[in-house]
Amino acid sequence: MLGGMQDWDLRVSALLDHAAREHGAREIVSRAADGTETRTDWAGIRHDAVRMAQALRRLGIGKADRVGTLGMNHSRHLATWWGATGAGGVLHTINPRLFDDQLEYIANHAEDRVLLYDAAFQPLVDRLRPRWTTIAHYVCFDGPAPDAVGFDEWIAAEDGDAVWEPGGERDPCMLCYTSGTTGHPKGVLYEHRSTLLHAMAVSLPDALALRSRSCVLPVVPMFHAANWGLSWAGAMVGAKFVFSASNEAAVLLDLMRREKVTLVAGVPTVWLTLLQHLEATGGTLPPIEHAVSGGSALPAAVIEAVMRTGARVTHAWGMTETSPVATTSVEPPGWDELDFAAQVAAKVPQGRALFPIQLRAVDLDDPHMVVPRDGTSAGALQVRGPWAVKRYFKAHKDAMHDDAEQWFDTGDVATIGPDGTVRLTDRTKDVIKSGGEWISSVELENAAVAHPAVAEAAAIGMPHPRWGERPILVVVRKPGMDVSGAELCAFLAGHVAKWWLPDAVEFVDAIPHTGTGKISKKDLREQFRDYVLPEASVRIA
Repeated sequence: MLGGMQDWDLRVSALLDHAAREHGAREIVSRAADGTETRTDWAGIRHDAVRMAQALRRLGIGKADRVGTLGMNHSRHLATWWGATGAGGVLHTINPRLFDDQLEYIANHAEDRVLLYDAAFQPLVDRLRPRWTTIAHYVCFDGPAPDAVGFDEWIAAEDGDAVWEPGGERDPCMLCYTSGTTGHPKGVLYEHRSTLLHAMAVSLPDALALRSRSCVLPVVPMFHAANWGLSWAGAMVGAKFVFSASNEAAVLLDLMRREKVTLVAGVPTVWLTLLQHLEATGGTLPPIEHAVSGGSALPAAVIEAVMRTGARVTHAWGMTETSPVATTSVEPPGWDELDFAAQVAAKVPQGRALFPIQLRAVDLDDPHMVVPRDGTSAGALQVRGPWAVKRYFKAHKDAMHDDAEQWFDTGDVATIGPDGTVRLTDRTKDVIKSGGEWISSVELENAAVAHPAVAEAAAIGMPHPRWGERPILVVVRKPGMDVSGAELCAFLAGHVAKWWLPDAVEFVDAIPHTGTGKISKKDLREQFRDYVLPEASVRIA
């Protein structure tokens, strides 16, 4: 027996239809790298997207064909999210910060047929055009370019009198590649259904709390991890968007003030940069309501600084393979009765799973043993749910998670509390095993960043003849400030176990980062591959 409700496929085109119909005049503001600003609205985004879908059809783009983009955050890029999917194709956002070999592999592996790109990436496009074997059509967002039509001119030939390509909710709609710490990057192919379910979940009050009155500044790039789902979810609620091609602190702070931004989303380095700029200039954070951070663990010192402005802090965790948001740091029952220090402490973990995501941790040495949810037992974090990856794009059908349980290994190490609260302690490849016990590089780093003279810190394990591995701490000092290795270790002694203290502290001008803004432990280990631990417990540098 079937139920008596109407039958509608969950497709992302419905999100933009709703935004244009119910919130059509809600603004979309874009600031270019040169400082020029343009304004449109959700009705304008839909009009451009429909015309783009028509233009793609004229090029022969249809069901499941991949449409690549190399673009920063702006309204034309936003329109492509629905132009590509509305034509029946698959949107493929490409990270321009990756190496050329990775970019060559990604576009060819995806078999992109069209590429839309910012003029700022023209040198990249010129270099790789001969190596991209499947791309037949190039469109430049900023206007006509060598061997490329301008976006506005391209869609101007269409009348916008068209309908979205029909299809089912299990059809693919978006393709995102992991940054690929080992081997080639891997593609994650999202469905219309999984994407729409994710958009509804992240908009909930205990998640990102999006609503029609929200004014969202997504510092997280549109080419990274589906923009954390903000583009899709923002259309669903009709939020105002403020986009910036520049992530300079002064630019972002100016936009927050002028456009009355209520929600800012960015990785920890964004928040560190903003706070350091404000500290250096004597400024204050504009009166935003909500600060969202993800990508890696946000130090408690940063959480405290943002919360002191009155903003709500949401610590989110997820990955490309989870669409990407899987957990958020919700306020627990009795939140209003907690003192400020306890509230900060409650925001340090990565939070609890959004329904219907499920999480568990398994023993690091025995993956068949699930560790207890006691808040102290650490294990390899696994996830499953309707917006978690089943298998990577073009992987053999038996290559991943075709078992009945479908648990996906995230690569993170975490504890899970009795109430489901997840606390990330490391990456499985970064955790330091000393004397048979595990040391969390993340907790060591966060403790170091709490020192007033430390701008950034990274901990890596070094071979040790007795203990197997011992940590060293690599530190960037704040401009104009000084701290010695001995002083920093004395500070750390009040925050971590004594045997966690690094055997050495090395000061550097900069710590390497990945194309997505995370600390690159891979590059850092390569940088220190010939390093020999000093005999003293702490090397003073």
